[in-house]
Amino acid sequence: MTSTAPEKTGVGEELARARQAQGLSLAGIAQQLKFGARQLEALEQERFDALPGGTFVRGMVRGYARLVKIDPEPLIGRMAGRLDAPDANRLAARFSQPVPFSSASRRTNLAYALLSLAILGVVAAVAYEWREERAAAARLKFVPAAEAPVERPPRAAAVPPSHAASTANARVPVPAAQRSPAAEERSAPEAASADRIVIYCERESWIEVKDARGRVLLSQLNPAGCERVVEGEPPFSLVIGNAQHVRLTYNDRSIDLMPHVKVEVARLTLP
Repeated sequence: MTSTAPEKTGVGEELARARQAQGLSLAGIAQQLKFGARQLEALEQERFDALPGGTFVRGMVRGYARLVKIDPEPLIGRMAGRLDAPDANRLAARFSQPVPFSSASRRTNLAYALLSLAILGVVAAVAYEWREERAAAARLKFVPAAEAPVERPPRAAAVPPSHAASTANARVPVPAAQRSPAAEERSAPEAASADRIVIYCERESWIEVKDARGRVLLSQLNPAGCERVVEGEPPFSLVIGNAQHVRLTYNDRSIDLMPHVKVEVARLTLP
C-alpha cells in the first residue's frame, strides 16, 4: 500500500526554526498574531486540514513570516499545491465553534463590568439621597396652616402668674421708682444672658427654633414679608425652609444661610 499522507513542503519547519532562533515561544507568537496556539502548532506541523482554509492559512503564514523576519511569498508559493479549494461544510463547522478569547481579554471585560456596576451603585445612592432631601424640604415647606400655632395679640388684662412663669420671653415692665437694688442686680444677668434672633421672610418659609434646653421657641409657617424675633438661651438649633429667601441676624450680626442650605432647607446651630 502506498501512503496517502501529503508531502511536507518544509514551510512549517522553516517557520518553527526561525521562531526558535529568535528565542520566541509558540504562546508568545500566538499572543502577538492573535491566533490560537493550537492553530500555530498545526501550521508548524503542516496539518492544514486542521485549519479553516487556504485563505486563512496564507494569512497566518504571511503574519508569522513577517514576525520572524522571513519573506512570506516564497513560502506561500511552496504551499500552493497543498492548499485545496475550501470545503463549504468543513468551513461552516469550523466557524460554528466558539471563538477563543485570551485570559487577558476576560479579565478586561470583568473589570469593565465591575466598574459599571460600581458607577450604577453610586448613581443610585445619589438619586436616593436627593429624593429624600426633596421630600424633607416638601414636608417643611407645605405644613398645613391648621398645624401652625396662631399668634394672639396681647391681652389688656393682667397675665396670670402661671402663664407668666411658663412664657420664656415674657417681660413685665416695672417702674424705676419701685425697683430695688437687689431686683436690678437679678434682672441685669437675665438681660445679658438672653440672645436675640431676628428672622425676616422674603417669601413663605417654615421656621423652627429651639433653645439650649431643647424647648421650641418658634415652630410655624411664616408668610412672605413677616419678621420674627426670638430671644432665649443659646445655643439655638434652627431649621429654615425655603432658606434662600430668608434673612437672619443674631445679636445684630448678619448670618449667611447659604453654607448651611441643602435642598432648600438650612440646618444650623447658633452658639
